[in-house]
Amino acid sequence: MAIRMKTEVKLRAGAHCPSHARADVSARDLQFAIDEPVERGGTNAGPTPTETALAALIGCTNVIGHKCAERLGVDLGHLDISVTCDLDRRGVMLEDEIDIPFRRIEMTVRSDGSANDAALRLVAAEVRKYCPLSKLFSAAGTEIVDIWQSANRSGSS
Repeated sequence: MAIRMKTEVKLRAGAHCPSHARADVSARDLQFAIDEPVERGGTNAGPTPTETALAALIGCTNVIGHKCAERLGVDLGHLDISVTCDLDRRGVMLEDEIDIPFRRIEMTVRSDGSANDAALRLVAAEVRKYCPLSKLFSAAGTEIVDIWQSANRSGSS
């Protein structure tokens, strides 16, 4: 008999915050720091909160991308993912309330598998439908431009 996965779960994380800039986060059995750079009063022990959000998008794109590719029978191989974000910092600087702080995210996903451009476009469309971090940013009004390319050929979606 197959085990049925739960469709809804509670995620938990906690943090001890030894300064105004640093949070020592615990999630499951993992610990990591979220911190500001030295020039903003931190100790540079980890990525900033906004960098952490972008890293979460990268990680989720990798996981969901591979799940979608497997379901579609597409060989992604390994992915290299990079993001560039236009961030309106007026909110974090307490200058103005900003409705859409992450204005635009450009994400380039390079696959070293055998997938052709058409297959990569299919995977990209599925990732947009299922990646919770992509949906979170999109629902907040962030423009996401995702470019999926073969490491062997040039192609985009």
